[in-house]
Amino acid sequence: MPYKPRKPCAHFGCPKLVTGRFCEDHAKQDAREYERYRRDPETRNRYGRAWKRIRDRYIAAHPVCERCLAEGKFTPAQEVHHLQELSAGGDHAEENLCSLCKAHHSAIHLSERNKK
Repeated sequence: MPYKPRKPCAHFGCPKLVTGRFCEDHAKQDAREYERYRRDPETRNRYGRAWKRIRDRYIAAHPVCERCLAEGKFTPAQEVHHLQELSAGGDHAEENLCSLCKAHHSAIHLSERNKK
């Protein structure tokens, strides 16, 4: 299958050709700016260092996507999903968490967004 053509980095004046939006240097810079200026402060507080520890511990204990496992597939888990959203009163308790691959995690959030 052919690859997409590479295009210039989206950062103004950067001549590097990339397959994504930014080159490595500017992707890190954009992520820092998003975290600092554009991300909702409440979300930033909910998903801090404590969440990263909980997430890492849960992924280590449940390394396979739980939805794929139910379908008989063995896909590595890359995301930890809250069954009940934190904004809806959920918490970081293990009973409220589910390990998912990126495809299932995106599908869940897309269906939730379409419901609203």
